[in-house]
Amino acid sequence: MNIQIQGQSVCLLLVSILLLWTGVECLRFDLEPGHTKCIAEDIKSNSMTVGKYQIVNLNEGQPLPDSHKISVRVTSSYGNSYHHSDNVNEGHFAFHAVEAGDYMACFTAADHKPSTTITIDFDWKSGVAAKDWTNVAKKGSVELMELELKKMFDTVQSIHDEMFYLREREEEMQQLNTSTNSKMAWLSFLSLFVSLSVAGLQLWHLKSFFQKKKLI
Repeated sequence: MNIQIQGQSVCLLLVSILLLWTGVECLRFDLEPGHTKCIAEDIKSNSMTVGKYQIVNLNEGQPLPDSHKISVRVTSSYGNSYHHSDNVNEGHFAFHAVEAGDYMACFTAADHKPSTTITIDFDWKSGVAAKDWTNVAKKGSVELMELELKKMFDTVQSIHDEMFYLREREEEMQQLNTSTNSKMAWLSFLSLFVSLSVAGLQLWHLKSFFQKKKLI
């Protein structure tokens, strides 16, 4: 029984490693002139993130038209700007995420006539996927097996950090739930006290009224 449980745990760990290890494919999308399209990426704090973008030249062998220009801005969920470029047809960015949360990469196409759809290739990687392992291998002169082990170690470390991050979020949600339940309980007691007080005042008022009318 213990062997089966351990086998299942190992399988789950390997699946998680493979999922995190899988390279991020380039995203291609169309952008109309005068419009903006934003792409969000959930990034943990203290994570490395890199991005590369360029306008696709559909007419190979010919230069891009002057109208094919975009503005790119990368911001955090707190509104802090990490990258900004205007009137470019390609570019890249790299930064260390200080804040955890959703980061937005917004692309705005210049408004021009006649209207022509712009196709953009965008590659955005963060965490383990953002590391350039080819350069690591060249600089360190390590063997292939050592390189693979280093990849796996960093991937497991990323899983470990993600588990602690999720645990912290769970504790925050539990504290919020406890605080909300406590406030609701006090609100219920306060509502009950107010209702009983109003009922008592009504009875006292009716009794006084009937006594003045000498009905009781």
